[in-house]
Order: sequence, then C-alpha cells, then structure tokens
Amino acid sequence: MMRFLQPSERSQCPEESGRARKSVSERDHGEGGFTLVELLVVLAIIALIATLAAPQVLRYLGAARTNAAKAQIRNIESALELYYVDNAKYPTDEEGLNALVAQPAGETRWNGPYLKGNTGLKDPWGRPYTYEVKADASGVVIRSLGKDGKPDGTGEDQDVSN
Repeated sequence: MMRFLQPSERSQCPEESGRARKSVSERDHGEGGFTLVELLVVLAIIALIATLAAPQVLRYLGAARTNAAKAQIRNIESALELYYVDNAKYPTDEEGLNALVAQPAGETRWNGPYLKGNTGLKDPWGRPYTYEVKADASGVVIRSLGKDGKPDGTGEDQDVSN
C-alpha cells in the first residue's frame, strides 16, 4: 500500500536527502514526446492503410474520368443541336467542334458561341474529341478514345461516344 508523506516528513526521506529538489519545470523536460519505436509503428500502420486504400481510390478515379467524358459528350451534343437549329446543318468535318466556339467562315446565321471556351473540346485525358458527321447527315458522332488513345479497349481504355 502506498503512503503519502506529509511535508514535514519529506525532509527526512532518505531518497531525497542527498539531492536537491527539482522544480516542476525541470522535472518535466525529459518526459514529453514519442519514442522512435512509437513513431515507426505509427508510420507502418499509415503505410499499411495507404497500400490497402490506394488501388480502390485509383479505380474510382478511372471511372470518374470515363463518366466525365460521357457528360462532356452529352454537353457537346446539346451545343451541336443548338448549332443545328440556328444553321440548319451540323458543322462539317473540316469545321469540327471548333465551330461551336468560333464562327466558321461563311456562316451568316451563326449565333454562338455554343460552348464556353475550348476546354470542353478535350476529353479528360487531354486529347481532342473526334467528330464526324454521319453519312446521311442525320446526326454526328463524337468520340473519345479513352485513356490509351487507341480504338476499342476495356476499362479506362474503352472508347466513349454518343
């Protein structure tokens, strides 16, 4: 059982008889902080969590880019429909999607810009969308070739089109 000493009894304690009493600030100097082992354990736990979570986060990032490409293509389609209403035709293959942001030569009924800036004309991987008018002029095809920039593919490399 532990017994607390009264102030008058402390001076008689053999443990402190040869030492000078330290002030509170002097006693606490060497007792704060973490040991190297504790820090290494925490770092190991953080590294373990990161290795388990990183693949899942990267998978979500890939799916997000594909979904962003689909949304951008729908936005471009809407702008092309407005262009069609104003000009009674879709932009030619030569004019391309730039006809949505800058008036093509010879277009007198152009009422654009139909998109704000050129940023919407590039896919999430930084390449321009491909554009072509269908052979029967019934519509257009807007396509992104995915992450790899090559036709076909799966996952992030799949083509995205309207």
